[in-house]
Amino acid sequence: MDEEYDVIVLGTGLKECILSGLLSVDGLKVLHMDRNDYYGGESTSLNLIQLWKRFRGSDKPPAHLGSSRDYNVDMIPKFIMANGALVRVLIHTDVTKYLYFKAVDGSFVYNKGKIHKVPATDMEALKSPLMGIFEKRRARKFFIYVQDYNEDDPKTHEGMDLTRVTTRELIAKYGLDDNTVDFIGHALALHRDDRYLHEPALDTVKRIKLYSESLARFAGGSPYIYPLYGLGELPQAFARLSAVYGGTYMLNKPECKVEFDEEGKVIGVTSEGETAKCKKVVCDPSYLPNKVRKVGKVARAIAIMSHPIQNTNDSHSAQVILPQKQLGRKSDMYLFCCSYSHNVAPKGKFIAFVSTEAETDHPETELKPGIDLLGPVDEIFFETYDRYEPVNEPSLDNCFISTSYDATTHFESTVVDVLNMYTLITGKVLDLNVDLSAASAAEE
Repeated sequence: MDEEYDVIVLGTGLKECILSGLLSVDGLKVLHMDRNDYYGGESTSLNLIQLWKRFRGSDKPPAHLGSSRDYNVDMIPKFIMANGALVRVLIHTDVTKYLYFKAVDGSFVYNKGKIHKVPATDMEALKSPLMGIFEKRRARKFFIYVQDYNEDDPKTHEGMDLTRVTTRELIAKYGLDDNTVDFIGHALALHRDDRYLHEPALDTVKRIKLYSESLARFAGGSPYIYPLYGLGELPQAFARLSAVYGGTYMLNKPECKVEFDEEGKVIGVTSEGETAKCKKVVCDPSYLPNKVRKVGKVARAIAIMSHPIQNTNDSHSAQVILPQKQLGRKSDMYLFCCSYSHNVAPKGKFIAFVSTEAETDHPETELKPGIDLLGPVDEIFFETYDRYEPVNEPSLDNCFISTSYDATTHFESTVVDVLNMYTLITGKVLDLNVDLSAASAAEE
C-alpha cells in the first residue's frame, strides 16, 4: 500500500464511487478504500437478514416474508430522472454497460387528502382532477409556455427575462392558484420547500422541462427509471469502471486515518500501520468528522407490504410527493415504492419508504401522514439519521467532502453535489452533452 496516488477516496457511497470513476477515467491514479466489508456506505442495499440485523438486533426474519436473498432494500432509495444529470454521467462514463434499468410506473402528488397523478403536459393538465375547468385552461397556457421556452431564443421568452423574474412573478402572469403552484413547484420542479418562489424562474422552468422531457422518453407513467436489483448495483458498477482504468479498491480497511503536514494539507491515509501517500482526499463526512457540521436530520420508515401503495393505479413502482403546505410542514414528505418488478423483493412483495427532513425527534408520529397512505404493512422499521455538510476550505487542505444524503426520493440534488465536487477537484466542468439514446438498450 506504500505507494503514491493522485487521489485517495474514502467510503464507497454512491457519490464517492461516481467521483472515483470520473477521476479514473480522467487518467488520475486513484486508491479507493472503505472501512466496511461491503460497497455502498450509507447508500448500501440490504437483504432481509441484514435488514433484520440492523433494525431488530439478531432476530431471524419471519418465514412468510420469503427468501432473504430475494430482497435488495436500498438504504437511500432514490429514483433516477430519465433525462437527468445522473443518466448523463452514467452514459459519459459508459457505466450503462454494467446496469439494467426499468421505467418507474407512476409519479403522484398528494393534494387535499388525496393522491393524484402528476400532470406534466398541457394535455395532461386538461384531464387532471387536481384543477377546476378554468384553472385547467390557465395551467395549459403555462405548460405550453414552458414547453416552448428556449433559453437561446428570445422569441419564446414573451418579454420576460427569467434570470430576473421570480417564479412567483412568472406564475402570477398566468394567474395560477396556490393549489396548482404547489404541485408544479414540488412534484414537477422537485423543489424541497417554497424558497424557489422568491428566486429567478429560469431554474424552475428548466426543472419542469427536464421532468416533461424525461416523461416523454418512455411511454410509461413517470419520468423516472430505476436499476433492476436496486441502487446497490450503482456503486459496484462505478467500482468496476474505476478498476478498468487502473483504480485500486480496498474494502474492510479499519480506521482509515487521514494524515496532514504541518500546514494542514493532506499528505496520505494510514490504515493497519501502512500509509498511502496522496495529493487529495475525497470522502464522506464520517471519515473527517472534525471538518463537517450537522445541518439537519432525516426521519424515515421502511415498510414491507403485500400490495402497492393505495390509490396509485396498482403501480409496482411509484413516487408520491406530499408538499409541505399540504401537511402544514416546513419541508416535503416523500413516498417511494418498489417491488418484485424491479427485482428488489420476492414476487408479491413491495418495499415502501416514507422520508422527510425531521422537524421533531419522533419519526413514528412525524411520518404518520405518509404511512397512513400506504395501507396495511407486513413489517415497518423507523430510523433517523443526521445530515452533515463540509465546513473546510478544500483549496487549503485538499480534502473534498460530500454532503450527506437528503430526504428526497430522486437523485437530482445528489448529482449536483457530485458535479460541484468534480469541478473543485479537477478545476473543470464535466461535459454532460451526451447521446441519451445510448442508455436506451439498458432500459428495456
